[in-house]
Amino acid sequence: MEKEVLIELKDIYKIYHIGDTEITANNGVNMTIYKGEMVAIVGKSGSGKSTIMNIIGALDTPTSGQYILDGNDVSKLKDDDLAEIRNKMIGFIFQQYNLLPKQSVLDNVGLPLMYARVGDRERKKRCMEALEKVGLDDKYRNLPSQLSGGQQQRASIARALVGRPSLILADEPTGALDSKTSREVLDLLKKLHLEGNTIVLITHDNSIAVEAERVIKISDGVVIFDGDAKEYKNEIKANA
Repeated sequence: MEKEVLIELKDIYKIYHIGDTEITANNGVNMTIYKGEMVAIVGKSGSGKSTIMNIIGALDTPTSGQYILDGNDVSKLKDDDLAEIRNKMIGFIFQQYNLLPKQSVLDNVGLPLMYARVGDRERKKRCMEALEKVGLDDKYRNLPSQLSGGQQQRASIARALVGRPSLILADEPTGALDSKTSREVLDLLKKLHLEGNTIVLITHDNSIAVEAERVIKISDGVVIFDGDAKEYKNEIKANA
C-alpha cells in the first residue's frame, strides 16, 4: 500500500535580519514525512533544526518555499490560522514540560480540548484515556510539583495526545531527564508510534536520534542525511 504523505517541505528558506546582518537559518530544505512514521531531525546547536521545528509546528512561517501539512498549505497563513492548525493538528512535547503549576494534571492535559471548546464530560473522558496510555491515570488530581520529572513529561505527552492530532512534535523530550527516565520516555514514544501515531523528534543527540526509524540530519541549514536509523548508525561509525 502506498504511504500517505503527512509533511512536505519544498525548498524552504528562512532568513532572519538582525540589524544590518542577514542570517540564513534554512537554506533550501526539502523533506517528506509519511503518516505513521517516527522520524528524528538531528543537528547541532545552530544547524537550523530548531527553525525547521518551528516551521513544522506552525510556530513560524518560511521566508520562501512551501510547507504542506496533511494536504493544507500552511506556508503563508496568518497567526490566527496558524494557531488553529497548531491546536487541531499538532501535539507538542517540550523539554521543560510547560505544565501550569497551579492546575491539576487533569486540567493541564485537557488544555487543548478546552481551547477547542470540547464539553466538560467529553474532555474528562478523553483526558483520562490519554493519562491511562501514559500510565498516569492515578495521578490526575495531582499538581505538577507532586510529580517526578519523568511523570511530568508523561503528563505533557498525554496533553499532546488528547486532541488526537495528525502529528506529535517532540522537542528534546528527554533533555531534562536522567538516563533511566529518558529510556522510559523514549520507550513510551516508540509504543505510541507502534499504535499508529506520527512522531517527529527534534534532538541534538545522536544516541536519541537512532531510536527513531528514520533520521534526517541538518547542518548549516541544509539536509545532509536522510535515511533509516541503521544507515545513520553506520554513518556515525564511519565518521568517528
